[in-house]
Amino acid sequence: FKTCPGRVLCKLPCSGEKEVDLAVQSAKAAYKIWSQMSGMERCRVMLEAARIIREQREEIATMETINNGKSIFEARVDIDISWQCLEYYAGLAGSLAGEHIQLSGGSFGYTRREPLGVCVGIGAWNYPFQIACWKSGPALACGNAMVFKPSPFTPISVVRLAEIFTEAGVPKGLFNVVQGGAATGQFLCQHPDVAKISFTGSVPTGMKIMEMAAKGIKPVTLELGGKSPLIIFSDSDLDNAVKGALMANFLTQGEVCCNGTRVFVERKILDTFTKEVVKCTQKIKIGDPLLEDTRMGALINLAHLNRVQGFIKQAKEQGAEVLCGGDLYVPDDPKLKNGYYMRPCVLGNCTDDMMCVKEEIFGPVMAILPFDTEEEVVERANATKFGLAGGVFTRDIQKAHRIVAALKAGMCFINNYNVSPVELPFGGYKSSGFGRENGRAAIEYYSQLKTVCVEMGDVESVF
Repeated sequence: FKTCPGRVLCKLPCSGEKEVDLAVQSAKAAYKIWSQMSGMERCRVMLEAARIIREQREEIATMETINNGKSIFEARVDIDISWQCLEYYAGLAGSLAGEHIQLSGGSFGYTRREPLGVCVGIGAWNYPFQIACWKSGPALACGNAMVFKPSPFTPISVVRLAEIFTEAGVPKGLFNVVQGGAATGQFLCQHPDVAKISFTGSVPTGMKIMEMAAKGIKPVTLELGGKSPLIIFSDSDLDNAVKGALMANFLTQGEVCCNGTRVFVERKILDTFTKEVVKCTQKIKIGDPLLEDTRMGALINLAHLNRVQGFIKQAKEQGAEVLCGGDLYVPDDPKLKNGYYMRPCVLGNCTDDMMCVKEEIFGPVMAILPFDTEEEVVERANATKFGLAGGVFTRDIQKAHRIVAALKAGMCFINNYNVSPVELPFGGYKSSGFGRENGRAAIEYYSQLKTVCVEMGDVESVF
C-alpha cells in the first residue's frame, strides 16, 4: 500500500443477491458448529484472534490509515481497542449462563442463554476495523455467526479481520464479509435466514434498516448520529477543558458520531477558553497520516469534504464567526496535493437555532456557545433530536453527577471525552439509536433467553 490521496486504491465488486445468499448460507453452516462448542472452546479461538491482531498491530494500523485517512497515531489506538474487545468477550464466552429458580413442591425452572443465529453487521467508514470487532466480539462469544458489510468507502481492513478469524480457528464462513452499498445492505436485511441486524451509521439509513427488519420481526441494534453537548463550567481546570474540547471535536478529522460539537462555555470564562482553544486548534499538525507527528489526516472523500465546507459557509451566512480554520489545506508534499484536507474549524458567535449547531456536520468543526446558569445549559443541551453522548468539565463533582443525570444521552463523560473502554456499554437515546455495543450489555443483544419449567409431581389439571 502507498498513500495516494485522490487516487483509486483498489476496486472491489459489489455483492449481489446471489453472493449475499452464499455468505449467509456459509455462515449458517458454520453456526451449526460454532454454537455447539463450549464457551471455553470459543474463548480460546477468540483469544488467538486477539493475539494475532496484537502482534500485527503496526501492519493493520497502516492498512487502516490508508483505508480511512486518519493518522497512524489514532489507527494504532483503534487496533488496540479492537484486540482488547475480542479479549474481553473471549473472557465472557465461558461465563455465559442462565438461572436456576426453585419452585414449590420440588419443581424448578431454569433459563438458557442461547445464540440468535446468523447476525448481520453493517459498519461505518470512520472506524472500520474497530466497529467490526465491536460487533463480532459479542456476537461470536454468544455462539452466533456474522456476515459483515463494511462501508464501500473503507472496504479493506475488515477483509483482514476475516482472515485473522480463520487463522485463529473459527469454522470456515463463521465471519463472512460482503462488499457493497445500499443494495447489498438491503439484500442482507431482507434475507430470511438472518436473525439480527446491527448497524452503525446515519439516522436516515438506520430508519430504513428498521423498516426492513420489522417485516421479518428481526431485532436491531442501531448506533446512529449525534450532536452532543460538551459543557464547560468556570470552575473547571481550563487546560484540561481545552484538551477535552479538542478530543471531543477533532479525532478522526471530526468524523466521530459521539463528538461533543456543541461546546457550551460558562460566560465568565468564554473569552479565555475561546482564545486558548483557538490557539491549540491552530497548532494541530495536518498532512500525511502515516507520519508520526501528524494528528489530522484527510476527510473520507470529496463529497463529504464539500458537505462539511457547505456547513461552514452556511454558518457564516447565519452570523457565526470563523475564529480559525475551515478552509481547504494543501500539504507541501506534492504527492498529497489531491488529498481531501481542511483545517480544523472553530466557530464563535453561535446560537442554538443555527444549522451548524442543530445538525450533525461530521467534520472538524467546533461550535462555541455561551451559557449563564446550570438550569439553562441543561435545557439547551437536551434540546436536540439526538442523544448519543454528553460531557461536563467542572471541579464540583456533585454538580458533575447532577448534570450527567439530567442529560438525555447514552454515554456521558466527566472531565474527559471520547474515552470508550470496551468494558462500558456504548449507545444512544432518542434518534441516536438503541441497543448497546460493548460491556456485558451487548450480550443481551446477541443472545436470547429460553425458559424451562420442570414439574416434579403430577400435572395439576383444571379439566
